Amino acid sequence: MKKHSILVGLGIVGLLFSCATNPLTGKKTLNFVSNSELFPTSFQQYGEFLNENKVVTGTADAKRVETVGVKIKSAAERYLASLGQTAYLDGYQWEYKLVQSPDVNAWCMPGGKIVVYSGILPITKDDAGLATVMGHEVSHALANHGAQRMSVSQIQELVGAGVSVATSGKSAATQQAFSTAYGLGSQFGVTLPFSRSNETEADKIGLTLMAIAGYNPDQAIEFWTRMSANSGGAAQPEFMSTHPSDATRIANIKAMIPEAKATAAKFGVVFK
Repeated sequence: MKKHSILVGLGIVGLLFSCATNPLTGKKTLNFVSNSELFPTSFQQYGEFLNENKVVTGTADAKRVETVGVKIKSAAERYLASLGQTAYLDGYQWEYKLVQSPDVNAWCMPGGKIVVYSGILPITKDDAGLATVMGHEVSHALANHGAQRMSVSQIQELVGAGVSVATSGKSAATQQAFSTAYGLGSQFGVTLPFSRSNETEADKIGLTLMAIAGYNPDQAIEFWTRMSANSGGAAQPEFMSTHPSDATRIANIKAMIPEAKATAAKFGVVFK
């Protein structure tokens, strides 16, 4: 029990000293991983990915990805500057690459390394659709969601180790029962809701960035409607998914759009 107490104590200390307020959300976020630790690995992995996959260059689509990406990045810089957070992007090294793949997906690694798969372009359809996707992915990076998820994983490992110590004198059946309960409670009670929260935050920040960049956030609804149609309605129940359901996401976005437009108006971007 002494070891268990030490583990719990370490976890509490970690929680107390690892929370910082994110300027984009105004919320305190858990983060054990600094950008100086995370970015070099991210950049290396991004380079390796590009070397192992077909990067599309010299086409109209590749140019669109670059152009929209630069506008979203500039919007992020303007927005953070308005918050007095110009140093927040120190260490970011932005890249925007189109990769040949049938996957309907896009992602952004910590530090601003973005990939858009060609398979999503028929659904993005236009620049506003692409801005919806890239604004969302850039927002994951700006909100440090990758580092937060790594931090949550570390806490889970710590608590899991505490459970192991606490049940070390019990029977194998009892230990298995505790492990199973911990695993389910951890996944459905912490990891998945935490990821859904990340998705909603990225949607909200992304709408603001695309609006500041000059793309009408109303078009985000059209994009997500097309995404929903593309999935054919095949999805897990929301409580078992890392993403909000299509209906929940679209409803949330509709509610967020007025604020995104109001923020963009402060930068002289007005939508009728």
